[in-house]
Amino acid sequence: MTQEIRLFGAIAVRPAVLPLISRFETATAHRVALKWELNPVVKKQIEAGEPFDLVITNPNLVQDLAALGRVKAGSEVAFGRIAMGMATKAGSRPLDIGSVEAFKHALKSAGSIAYASDGTSGGYFSGLLERLGIADEVKPKLVTISGGQTAAAVGRGEAELGVVPVTSILAAAPEVMLVGPFPAELQSYIDFAIGISADATDAEATRQLSEFLTSTAVDDLLAAKGVERC
Repeated sequence: MTQEIRLFGAIAVRPAVLPLISRFETATAHRVALKWELNPVVKKQIEAGEPFDLVITNPNLVQDLAALGRVKAGSEVAFGRIAMGMATKAGSRPLDIGSVEAFKHALKSAGSIAYASDGTSGGYFSGLLERLGIADEVKPKLVTISGGQTAAAVGRGEAELGVVPVTSILAAAPEVMLVGPFPAELQSYIDFAIGISADATDAEATRQLSEFLTSTAVDDLLAAKGVERC
C-alpha cells in the first residue's frame, strides 16, 4: 500500500505549495497529508515529537532540526524566498510605498496595521519600525493577528493595512490587494528550505516530493504565487 507523506510547512508557503500537491499526487499515486503553522511553531512542535516526513521552514530552523537528529543530515535543499509586502482591502485608494519616505508616510497615515507578531515577518517588521525611527508613532496602531490570518483580517476590515509575506496577500484576493512589496532598501526576503525527516515512513516517496517541489518544472507556478527561487 502507498504510504501517506506527512508534509509540515510554514503558513507563508502554504498558498504556493497547495496547488502543487494535487499535481504530485496525480503523477505519483502518493498521498500527502498537510499541516501548517508559523515558522517558530513548526520547529517547536517537531522538537516536541510531532511526526512528519518532510518539513518546509526557514533554513536555520531546518539546520537546527538536523542538529537534533530530527531532520536527515544532508537532506536540506533550498526551496525559495518570499518578499515582504503591504496589503490593503480591495477597492481602497491607490497607495505609494515605492520609496522609504513613501513607505514611512503610509504607515504613519494608516489608522491601523495588522501584522503577525509571532511569525518571522512580524519579527522583522517590529525591528524595521525601530530602524526607521517611527516605532513610537506606529506601535499604537498595530493589530496583532495570529495563525496566518493577517491578510484575511485586512479583507474583513479589522485593519486598514497589513504587512505580511506576499504569498499570503496574493492568496487573500479578491478581498485583499497587494499595495506592493517593501521598497528595495527595506526589503527582507524570508528564505525557506526543505528537510526530510530522519524517521520518514517512506523515504523514497518523501525524496520524490522534495525533488518535485524543488524542480524547475514548478518554478513558474511558484513565482505566480509569490515564491522566488533563490
